[in-house]
Amino acid sequence: MTSSTPPPAPPAPKSAQPRNPLHGLTLEGIVTALAAHYGFAGLGQRIPVRCFVSDPSVGSSLKFLRKTPWAREKIESLYLFMLREQRRAGPADAVGNPPGSPTHKPVGSDQP
Repeated sequence: MTSSTPPPAPPAPKSAQPRNPLHGLTLEGIVTALAAHYGFAGLGQRIPVRCFVSDPSVGSSLKFLRKTPWAREKIESLYLFMLREQRRAGPADAVGNPPGSPTHKPVGSDQP
């Protein structure tokens, strides 16, 4: 009797969706990034839902967003908008001030 071994599995593709910026992100990561960038008050102004306005938390937001497809789409859209906004702003200096701002000081510059 000979034992037959199954053929080796084909190598997995590196990324099934290389052009999708949301691929590999969790909803929790998206909500946390948005809350850090805009704050829950800012999220409540941009997307007026109770989970951002009344006693907001990441947990309550996740519970609501997982059950409500239209709200999840709005959150994903706002996240993509935030990414585009950050790319347009360009890199900030070492202190965190965007280039061109009155307090922008090139790194390594000793002038005030």
